[in-house]
Amino acid sequence: MSPQTTPIADTAQDLELAERLLAPDGTRLSNPGLDPFVADVDAAQLRSLHRDMVILRRIDAEGVALQRQGQLGLWAPCNGQEASQIGTARAIDPIDFVFPSYRETGVIYARGAQPGDFVRVWRGEEGAPYDPMQMRVAPLQIIIGAQSLHAVGYAMGIKHEKAPEVAVTYFGDGATSQGDVNEAMVFAASYRAPVVFVCQNNHWAISEPVALQSQYPISGRAPGFGIPSMRVDGNDVLACMAAMRWALAHARSGKGPAFIEAVTYRMGPHTTSDDPTRYRDPAELESWKGRDPIARVEAFLRGLGEIDDEQIAAALADADKLAREMRAECLGMVTREPLAVFDNVYAEPHCGIDRQRDEYAAYLSTFEEA
Repeated sequence: MSPQTTPIADTAQDLELAERLLAPDGTRLSNPGLDPFVADVDAAQLRSLHRDMVILRRIDAEGVALQRQGQLGLWAPCNGQEASQIGTARAIDPIDFVFPSYRETGVIYARGAQPGDFVRVWRGEEGAPYDPMQMRVAPLQIIIGAQSLHAVGYAMGIKHEKAPEVAVTYFGDGATSQGDVNEAMVFAASYRAPVVFVCQNNHWAISEPVALQSQYPISGRAPGFGIPSMRVDGNDVLACMAAMRWALAHARSGKGPAFIEAVTYRMGPHTTSDDPTRYRDPAELESWKGRDPIARVEAFLRGLGEIDDEQIAAALADADKLAREMRAECLGMVTREPLAVFDNVYAEPHCGIDRQRDEYAAYLSTFEEA
């Protein structure tokens, strides 16, 4: 499981360099490095992971639909990345604290997000999308890579207090070119902070392909900071769970940080304001459809005789139910008046905020006149 040093020529080769337990056709593969970490995972747990991924894909589709219908300002799709999110998130201990980017819908789902929590921030409503302390998940981070610094700072606090928890941070392949992520790894390695870095390499940093920004596998960067890494097939939910269990065990044992690169693919746009047809080859998209993470675990379970059409239909029904609840919560939200943005900024009266409120009111009045 040492980092590869072969240059990445194309996405097919890229995936072949990753550790896996399930082949794209659902065949179970032997992997001495990963097998011990999922020895306890039985068919019932795999069915649960399958259900989670089915629900996540439905949540994602509903988010896109709500944005297209004008109910959300933006949505960051995660279609295709279900295994990398669900597999890793379901391995995280409830006491651990997660620092996500804006795309980790599946991670917050696995941590207990309620229907309205998926849309509140994208609708621009008051308050955080969820209670960070209750879910032990920091607010979704829009600034690329900033959450990695937050995670390391939190992990340094964990070490100072000798607490048993671990900090986990998620980011994309594009974020690894940001200073924040590299600086976070410097501090994590220097202080042996109990933090796990999870890079979801979905091959596209908006319109920039990963092969352009990283000539070698991203997992190969971490050892340069003194951080052990693993490159895993991000469309293999079982391998993703095993990799996260390895990383968490390493960090929790006092050995310092660990790094996972989950090689996956973003099937949709970067966000709903993006048009991937302008820069992505349709043939590449088609090739990745054959590596679908949900179909993969479903094929494995069917081969074992551990899932049938009735169970799959039940998972789809659960997904539709949650999507309806999510839509109802979204449509039922009451947006505050625009001037309310100035409320509770200061505890005491402040002339500066009063002036800004008056100026904004004057600006809004121009729309009424028009």
